[in-house]
Amino acid sequence: MLAEELVVLDADSPQWSAAKPLLEAALRLEQREDHYSWRGWNKRQIDAFLEGLPQRCSLVVGVWETSLAENDVIEHEALMLGVVCEVVAGEVCSIRTYEALTAYGLGPVSSLEPGIDDAMEIMRIVRTQVAPVAWALFTDKATWNEWLFASSGQGDVVNITDILTACARQGRCVIMGNQTANLHQT
Repeated sequence: MLAEELVVLDADSPQWSAAKPLLEAALRLEQREDHYSWRGWNKRQIDAFLEGLPQRCSLVVGVWETSLAENDVIEHEALMLGVVCEVVAGEVCSIRTYEALTAYGLGPVSSLEPGIDDAMEIMRIVRTQVAPVAWALFTDKATWNEWLFASSGQGDVVNITDILTACARQGRCVIMGNQTANLHQT
């Protein structure tokens, strides 16, 4: 799941505080037995996903938190989590936040919006500076939490692909990348 020599770029970025707990969960999964699961996720499931990816690719995640004005109108959408994982031979070998992409022309993280223009720019920079984008997920915090923390309630592994597919079909997230045709065939 994780390369023996995992590289974490820009760990001093403010965005890293949202990414660090996810890396810690991945490390726990990596170090435990195959039957161990974390909130519906297990090592075998993640390894199978990673092994099904192209030899060298990237995974992109963007999660925005929405704050509402008094009249339930969207007041502000702030990027809560922006992470890029580089995958080589089925292992995550580097992790960086969107902050690292600003060196290659991405606008300030504080001005990124959950729209197609910023999503396409993020993917363009990742494709040219990291690796081709196999999967990119752009969503809101509520959908992210529902998917990430999905659980059977009894510690069993859940089908995370089905949950994410259902969210996408409901228009609650956008999934992009060169592997998305596989998602639409199911």
